[in-house]
Amino acid sequence: MTIDVSAVARVLGIEPVFKDLRGGAALFVPQRIGVFGQGTTAAQATYSNDKAVVFSAAEVGATYGFGSPLHLAAKEYFPSNGDGIGTIPLTVFPLDDDASGVAAAGDITPSGTATEAGAYRVRVNNILSDEFVITGTDTVASIITSMEAAINAVLDMPVIAVDNTTVLDLTAKWEGVSSNAIVVSVEGPSVGVSFAFTQPTGGLVNPDVTAAIAQMGNVWYTLIHNCMDAADTATMDLFKAEGELRWGATVRKPFRCYTGNTATTVANATTVSAARTTDKVNGQLVAPGSIDLPFQVAARQLARIARRANNEPGRLYSGMRADGLTPGADADQWTFPQRDAAMKAGSSTVEIVDSEIQLSNIITFWAPVGEPIPAFRFDADIVKLSNVIFNLDIEFSKDDWQGAILVPDGSPAVQSYIKQPKQAVAAVATVLDGLELAGQISDAAAAKKTIVATIDSQNPKRLNVSVTVQLSGNVNVTDVTLNFGFYFGSAAVAA
Repeated sequence: MTIDVSAVARVLGIEPVFKDLRGGAALFVPQRIGVFGQGTTAAQATYSNDKAVVFSAAEVGATYGFGSPLHLAAKEYFPSNGDGIGTIPLTVFPLDDDASGVAAAGDITPSGTATEAGAYRVRVNNILSDEFVITGTDTVASIITSMEAAINAVLDMPVIAVDNTTVLDLTAKWEGVSSNAIVVSVEGPSVGVSFAFTQPTGGLVNPDVTAAIAQMGNVWYTLIHNCMDAADTATMDLFKAEGELRWGATVRKPFRCYTGNTATTVANATTVSAARTTDKVNGQLVAPGSIDLPFQVAARQLARIARRANNEPGRLYSGMRADGLTPGADADQWTFPQRDAAMKAGSSTVEIVDSEIQLSNIITFWAPVGEPIPAFRFDADIVKLSNVIFNLDIEFSKDDWQGAILVPDGSPAVQSYIKQPKQAVAAVATVLDGLELAGQISDAAAAKKTIVATIDSQNPKRLNVSVTVQLSGNVNVTDVTLNFGFYFGSAAVAA
């Protein structure tokens, strides 16, 4: 109230107070993505390591260096066709190279003499250089000079080319093991000139994400993109530790953290996931044999996942197209038995339909022994559970519940700030109705029967509330039995 209860002089006070009149309609957790990755080594002296909300790939490139993991990931979140994350906030957590870090390095050595002029491009993963022309009069030295200019002219290139006369040296724009995923080739006619490659290797020591994780604060980042390599379990451990804390009762802001993986065989792709069966925080997003960098694979799929989790929460992601990514060779793609095996070993899966990568099952590594239906496996189930947490949080964070006077059921109470346990039961029941209508839970009626609210027997200032809900299912396995027979004609009819 506006006027103190002790006031006696004549006065009229009218205070506008907002009331939530949704009537129990469920709200959905707004999706928010956090990207942990490096800028280019050259740019690290100029940018801040403070987290920042970004709105375009060009902004990320200009700030953290073009061709860096942060920039190339941002290009998947903000593609030129506009089919990205839309209004979902994207926060980057910029990392510097480790003090002991080493960038992957490789080279290209041309040889031979062109029998006719031809146009060529250098491909670095899925990024093409400018065209360069080789004629019959070009020497090895002049070819290398042309290649250097063609590569360095493209800002998106993840490597820097250096002309060393007899060989073109290539160095990754960032340091660490993740830079070893760079793959180089040359595209052009076979007319007398050939190219020998030393694929980039030798990248060592990924950066430590500890300080960056500390910047997450009390913001609910629902999706985390880890730009390190899929074998970096030390970084996964750090995200797992933070993620477990955020599942805690006093924080209530769980996230899913994904890393990209382009390994071709199920065995290689699941080496890490199969050993992390109690990790409900981390997961991997795959594209077997793709020439895209692994963190680009994760970013493009996360752009799809975030949009659906935001706008159609609880739906599986199967069938969503990760267009823009390049599938691996047909021989690298996993059959149904292989996808089934990969999933049981903790890996997400994709399928190739019409030469495009489509998301299939998106899961975390969680698969404890003896848990036939792993509780924290499917990303979509974690979204549903997060929405249950979110709506209960909203209900009991309302002003009426803040510091309310707590009295037993049946006690007389005329003020909104005087609460009885049965009112908590009613509040939870209303939340359950809204969640059922939104498809996040099933059988709200059964859940209501489990609601218990009591004043604690040891602490009169403590309200204990419990409820058991059943998350809704999804269409994931469809088994249709088709019965058939033959038509034998109708029986003759007498005249």
